Amino acid sequence: MKRGQAAMEFLMTYGWAILVVLVAISALAYFGALSPGRFLPASCTITPGISCEDFVVAEDATSITLTLRNGMGDDLDAVTVTITDPDGGTAVCTSSLTCTDGCTDTDTMPDGILTTWGATDCTGIGATGSKFKGDVVFGYTGAGGLDHTKTGSITTQVE
Repeated sequence: MKRGQAAMEFLMTYGWAILVVLVAISALAYFGALSPGRFLPASCTITPGISCEDFVVAEDATSITLTLRNGMGDDLDAVTVTITDPDGGTAVCTSSLTCTDGCTDTDTMPDGILTTWGATDCTGIGATGSKFKGDVVFGYTGAGGLDHTKTGSITTQVE
């Protein structure tokens, strides 16, 4: 009988300790403290030679703005920048981002120059403070006249 009581006390003590740990982990998960997305840095990558210098995703204006630098060694013509949903591939913005600063034409990126691209007709961005993830589809015509399409990604917090 004494052995049974000692075993029962042992199991009850460890049972309560395990229960307390499970409740603590559940509370942390419920309040988002264990969400890895909160700790990931914002990033924007396209392709080697095209650097994403700065970017912002704004929920209130439903806009996305990217500042890109052409480091390919030549001017790029017929440039298109589109943001798509990484899961479904559908466009987040109803039109391609347009060059608002730094381009010689509306779609020509000079070599080495910072250019700003933006769209204000975007949907599905999410609320301020939420995580936004999208694919950046970058199309251009190179110096040899060939068309290229590169896909990168953008991950940031909605501002």
